[in-house]
Amino acid sequence: MNSANPVASPRVPALTNGSGAAAILAAGIGSFAVAALALAADKLTPINSILIFYKPTGALSGVTTAAILIWLLTWAILQSRWAKKTVSMGRTSFVAFALLGLSFLLTFPPIADLF
Repeated sequence: MNSANPVASPRVPALTNGSGAAAILAAGIGSFAVAALALAADKLTPINSILIFYKPTGALSGVTTAAILIWLLTWAILQSRWAKKTVSMGRTSFVAFALLGLSFLLTFPPIADLF
C-alpha cells in the first residue's frame, strides 16, 4: 500500500477548488441581487418602471431576470478567474452566507420598510 500523498504526486495534477468557490460566491451575489433589486423596485418608481418586462407580473419579472443575469455573469467571471486556483473556502463561504443573510433581511417586511 502506497501512503504517498496523491496530490503531491507528479502524475496526478493538484486539486483546485476555484470552480466550486466561484459557484458558491456567485450564488450569494445572485441572492443579494434579488433582494436589492426587489427593494429598489418597491421603493423607487423609476426603477420599478424600468424593471417591468411583463406587465401582468409587474417589476418582479425584471427583478428576477436581472438577478439571474447578474448571477450568471458573476459566475462566469469568477469561474474564468478561479478555475485553476485554490482559494480560501472559509472566506468565500463566509461572504456568500453573509450576502444570503443580508438578502433575507432585505426581503423581511419590517426591515425593508425601514428604507
